[in-house]
Amino acid sequence: MATGSLSIDLDALMRNWQALNKATGENVETAAVVKADGYGLGAGRAARALARAGARRFFVAVAEEGAALREVLGRGPEIYVFGGHMPGDTDMINDLDLIPMLNSLNQLTRHFEALPGAPFGIQLDTGMNRLGMEPSEWAAVAEIALPAGPKLIMSHLACADEPDHPQNAQQLATFREMTDGIDVPRSLSATGGILLGPDYHFDLTRPGIGLYGGMPFENAEPVAHLSLPVIQTRELEPGESAGYGASWVTDKPAVLATVAGGYADGLIRAMSNKAMLFFEGTPCPIVGRVSMDLITVDITHLNTTPKSLDILGVDQSVDDLADAAGTIGYEILTSLGSRYKRRYAGGVS
Repeated sequence: MATGSLSIDLDALMRNWQALNKATGENVETAAVVKADGYGLGAGRAARALARAGARRFFVAVAEEGAALREVLGRGPEIYVFGGHMPGDTDMINDLDLIPMLNSLNQLTRHFEALPGAPFGIQLDTGMNRLGMEPSEWAAVAEIALPAGPKLIMSHLACADEPDHPQNAQQLATFREMTDGIDVPRSLSATGGILLGPDYHFDLTRPGIGLYGGMPFENAEPVAHLSLPVIQTRELEPGESAGYGASWVTDKPAVLATVAGGYADGLIRAMSNKAMLFFEGTPCPIVGRVSMDLITVDITHLNTTPKSLDILGVDQSVDDLADAAGTIGYEILTSLGSRYKRRYAGGVS
């Protein structure tokens, strides 16, 4: 069966990084987050392009991702691991010069005992209650950690995509209380935090989703373009249905196109009877349930039979598609499957 074509615009990725970099001050460094295989678009290709754009520090979720990235980037750029120093990570961290963001006393003890003198960072919990040392824990270990010279101290905002949310200011205040007066580079902001303004920027920002074309960066250029080939078309009479469960029934003559793609390819079932595909800018609604490998689309209003229909690109962003499915752009990007023909364009500075 024919597969969809996923085109990744590395030039757009680079321009998104440059735009977010420009949004911070001259004394603020802009890193790049390439975890989850570059948000589903290929960490290696993305990181190489971002390095050409100017990124010198990269963030991944776990040490294994850092190992794959080091193979691509070589020894120059710094690679930070959000998950910290987990059991079994010591050799990778040491051999590949990874920098774990230590999240707890246990991780700090493990790192100091296994790799004394090796680089590390500290992650603090300022209210998200996910990863990092809480204020009381940090107060207890700061006098041990700080003399060892951490490369970075960071925290993460829980509500940065909602500029008016009171927790943003609360976390900023907590971060300052925990770190003011410490002579170590600090980082609080990912994409949303950058857009909150200079009070949140500190020494380094860590954009992620905005690089790949997602909200809350409204000016982001689309990076992922996904086109699905039409396998078959058919004409329906009033009263006929489409797809599993007969969840859509036409009340008039209709023409449907069946395209190659489904929830096995990250086009989740929640898109059923809600999301759109596009042909040369004209929206064509999904009708019937999204199945594992196939989607049926109403093309009655088109004057021609298309060879393919677009589901991501200039007509529909990852967030537009996510809104229709009741989810977020992150899930759409990171769910894109392995069956697509991937084509990379640009990426040369």
